[in-house]
Amino acid sequence: MTLWNGVLPFYPQPHHAAGFSVPLLIVIAVFLALGASFLLILPGIRGHSRWFWLVRVLLSLFIGAEIVAVHFSAEWSVGSVNTTTSYKAFSSERVRADVGLHVGLNGINITLTGTPVLQLNETIDYNEQFGWRFGENYAVEYAGALQKGLPDPVLYLAEKFTPSSPCGLYRQYRLAGHYASATLWVAFCSWLLSNALLSMPAPLYGGLALLSTGFFALFSVLAFASISSVALCPFHLGPSALTTHYGVAFWITLATGILCLLLGGAVVALHYTWPSALRIFLDHSVKDCGGQARRGSSFVLSNPSHKQFSHLTANTKF
Repeated sequence: MTLWNGVLPFYPQPHHAAGFSVPLLIVIAVFLALGASFLLILPGIRGHSRWFWLVRVLLSLFIGAEIVAVHFSAEWSVGSVNTTTSYKAFSSERVRADVGLHVGLNGINITLTGTPVLQLNETIDYNEQFGWRFGENYAVEYAGALQKGLPDPVLYLAEKFTPSSPCGLYRQYRLAGHYASATLWVAFCSWLLSNALLSMPAPLYGGLALLSTGFFALFSVLAFASISSVALCPFHLGPSALTTHYGVAFWITLATGILCLLLGGAVVALHYTWPSALRIFLDHSVKDCGGQARRGSSFVLSNPSHKQFSHLTANTKF
């Protein structure tokens, strides 16, 4: 081992942590571009309609961005622990590190960061992804991790999610992730439909589409939360135990579903109780005023008293 300075040859050097999720970054960039484009044209909208449009568009973009972004987030269920654990197989050396587990709809993400990062003459900074979406084989990815010789904490957590593990985590999280992802895509389609309907003189159906968006977003949360009834395996890393809890993606999806229910319920309620205020908020008042003006002009032309008055004034000489 002199050639490798005491490091086993199947541990390639140096190690680099994985970067930010590219699909998530693309989704955020696209919706930020849409929001920036709207802000550029916002000064061209006159009157109080400018602020109504600002609230409508920003709320709608937030809902759409959240529904799409959480598909690529690994923050549905998270857990971390700082512990002293073994680092390599066939070695008694131990390191102090932060171990993190991040579960998403399409797989898990395991992080290992040394405290300090430089220990045993190595940079301990790992970020490994294991996926189970359609077309990916989790067992093959785990076998590849074994061949690369990843650190013991990473392999230990990844092994808990393999299909052959007696914990059964793979089947539960995989099914929950698939159902949650499917219902979120339906919610995204309902969101698109609600935007189209609210842009037309059909606020009632737009509100119903918003309600369906909220219901499907909540269904995705319930689908992922269904695994809480399963007796999950404990994760023991050295003397410490790693416990998981719902992450940011879970709670923000829950909040978005409730927000859609409130907005959709408000639109439906205003349609029946205060339609004029709803038309003003949806910027349909201009069209209504135009229609009233046209109806008023037709009344003037069709009223015989107005015709007689105009005839008298035309024949009168001053």
